[in-house]
Amino acid sequence: MQLDLDVRKTLRSGQRVFHLDVRLQSCSQRIVILGPSGSGKSLTLKAIAGLLRPDSGHIRLDGKVLFDAAKGIHLPPQGREVAYVFQDYALFPHLTVRQNIAFGLTRGWFNPLAHVRHETVEYWLDAFQLAHLAHQFPVELSGGQRQRTALARALVARPRALLLDEPFAALDPTLRIAMREELGELQQRLQVPMVLITHDPEDAVVFGDHVLSLQDGRFAVEAGEGALEALHA
Repeated sequence: MQLDLDVRKTLRSGQRVFHLDVRLQSCSQRIVILGPSGSGKSLTLKAIAGLLRPDSGHIRLDGKVLFDAAKGIHLPPQGREVAYVFQDYALFPHLTVRQNIAFGLTRGWFNPLAHVRHETVEYWLDAFQLAHLAHQFPVELSGGQRQRTALARALVARPRALLLDEPFAALDPTLRIAMREELGELQQRLQVPMVLITHDPEDAVVFGDHVLSLQDGRFAVEAGEGALEALHA
């Protein structure tokens, strides 16, 4: 993955003003943006996904221009070929596991039919060991099962990059360790590039091929191996 990011955005809420000013060039398959709440991590990820329009700058992914303020380019989310996995997974409560995954392939406003099977959906059900849960609803799933369903829905359309918003924050400590290992193995097997944002240094240690520390809307440090060890300590 080649990510070229140069984004500036000013947000105002009452008397509060926040300036996002991030620049990044990376060829890593695993980019981790580490920072506390309010540092601008989610804003950065949403800008890449097309959910937030920067005031100026550009965003390029593998040579494709996703955003360029000077040229008036701002591709909609569905035109960017990236998959966004929200912190709370954002599964549709009225759809089964199979329908939630199939939603990643749908166009328009209609929900996937419960009885219709799609070869690609069945593949991801098997890949994430969800086939036996295909007819269940999100409320019936464990935290790990909901995360796997969200990841399967994100990957079913074969995106060019996977954007992960605090993917382990909602899990208990034991499950967090297991899901880190599972996601790491999955990413290596599928070779899907990922950008992960987190406040947890352990996530940076596990996934940090390229780690950046975000503070007050700006990248403060590019963390190499020694810096990761310091984060872990």
